[in-house]
Amino acid sequence: MAKVVKVAIAGEGGQGVQSIADILAEAANEEGKNALYIPNFGVEQRGGVSIAFVQISDGEIGSPKFPKADILIPVSPRAVKRTAMYAGKDTVYIYDNSLIQEGEVNDNIVGLQYFDVTPPCPTADHPNNDQPQDMIAGEPKTCSFSKPGPGVDPGDIPEVKKVLAIPANDIAKNELHPRVFNIIILGAVIAATEVLPIDAIKKALETKLGDKFKKNPVLRDMNFKALERGYQLIKSAM
Repeated sequence: MAKVVKVAIAGEGGQGVQSIADILAEAANEEGKNALYIPNFGVEQRGGVSIAFVQISDGEIGSPKFPKADILIPVSPRAVKRTAMYAGKDTVYIYDNSLIQEGEVNDNIVGLQYFDVTPPCPTADHPNNDQPQDMIAGEPKTCSFSKPGPGVDPGDIPEVKKVLAIPANDIAKNELHPRVFNIIILGAVIAATEVLPIDAIKKALETKLGDKFKKNPVLRDMNFKALERGYQLIKSAM
């Protein structure tokens, strides 16, 4: 039976996690694989945590949801707490250490401190707006992702296979552009799963944003550089 790769990505509205999942699924389909993408949006007053569930396989995919993820990536402090149930002994756990403070990390247990933070760029009408186009190649936003403050409440993550920390937000802000933060995370997903070649993701980006890339080729270079940067971050850490 063909292996099904299960990926869960979670963050605040505005961090573009749903667009990551959408591009993954599209790239998988173009490569002749089966892909299933299920979005889950929080409903809290302050915006909530947005979770994307993606499954990719050469064979059939059964249940639309899964109890444990092969790859789990929370990219905001609140997402750490919200996604703890999807971490298991076979999970590769990736988190952004420029947004999430490390509490305790050893070979088996991850303890991360999580905090209630204001989601970036919420609006009254769309408090959990994921804004995928803005995060990838839209008009400049005034969003900023702030580092969490002192620890308040430690979150205990179940035993996992491997823990990898990457400074995706810092790299996006300091080396590239804040709008490509989620593309760095996308590159990390590809490197961790090895379920798709990086060229397939570039092709999917071209399909999704081809018109914008033609109008402004700098956007293509910026997105591709972010994708490769995230990919190399994980490859060098594994």
